[in-house]
Amino acid sequence: GEVIGVIPRALATKEIAHQGLADLRVVPSMHERKALMTELADGFIALPGGYGTFDELFEAITWAQLGLHEKPIALLDVGGYFAPLLALLDRATEERFIRPEHRALVISDDDPARALERMATFRPVGSVMKWIGKDES
Repeated sequence: GEVIGVIPRALATKEIAHQGLADLRVVPSMHERKALMTELADGFIALPGGYGTFDELFEAITWAQLGLHEKPIALLDVGGYFAPLLALLDRATEERFIRPEHRALVISDDDPARALERMATFRPVGSVMKWIGKDES
């Protein structure tokens, strides 16, 4: 594959933009960065990280839940880093804040090759209403 860098102008002056990329795109805002990354990506893999990683991860999940994209989303669970997050997603599903179909949007594996294999065989959930209806409570 190829790596395309996308960075907002404000961060391009503060961060070191990777100069070894074949394609580096500077955009006006963080929102435009995430929208362009979503458009360009075949899928999303989150590595252990902080607030920025969580922001991008949950936006990708939410956009998939809303049907704005049908791309696979995976967590590379290095050293069990994402175990507490996965437990939270499972709890939210058990408590009926997340539909089981939407919980299935998030793939998790500690092996990069297996994560990529699972992403390659991912099938979108299709049209499932986000909200649980009164008759389902």
